[in-house]
Amino acid sequence: MRYRWVVFDLDGTLVDSDRALIEPYLRLGFTEDDIQLGRLLVDECTRLGITMDDYLAHYDSNDVTVFPGVEDVLAQLPRWAVASNKIRASGEAELDRFGWEPACALFAEDFGGRSKHLEPVLDRLGVAASDVLFVGDTAHDRVCARDAGAAFALAGWNRRVLTGDGDIVLRRPADLFDHVDLTG
Repeated sequence: MRYRWVVFDLDGTLVDSDRALIEPYLRLGFTEDDIQLGRLLVDECTRLGITMDDYLAHYDSNDVTVFPGVEDVLAQLPRWAVASNKIRASGEAELDRFGWEPACALFAEDFGGRSKHLEPVLDRLGVAASDVLFVGDTAHDRVCARDAGAAFALAGWNRRVLTGDGDIVLRRPADLFDHVDLTG
């Protein structure tokens, strides 16, 4: 099946942000073993006993890099969006820095205090879940897609991903073209 829309997670999918996400915790005295990536920032900060302001004071989006091949793919996609648990200010700064203009970009503040879910993105785009391929890198992303009724593709170019049953596994970003309708 070919999907008309692609919705991407941001961290770990479009951008390699592990270093940027981990570094503030290290600067605040934690070790890598203390950190659980993939959680809502507010939840992780609470778990570790720090404020989000403490964390954000040490966050540097310049440590974020684009995964190889992503920019070429985005330049060729006629329809794409972003759904991310990242704080809006950081997410929008990264989209601006890379010159990316998705049709819609929703961040942590847009999900009503919950972890990201696709329904607000689908509503904003005016599309059915069956028209969407959600590309992500975590088990949460997989559940997010399935809960909404969208297909899920694993960003296999991220070395940390773990394959799940039924995943479409994309080894490199250009593999996405095997699953997307590129016509206007």
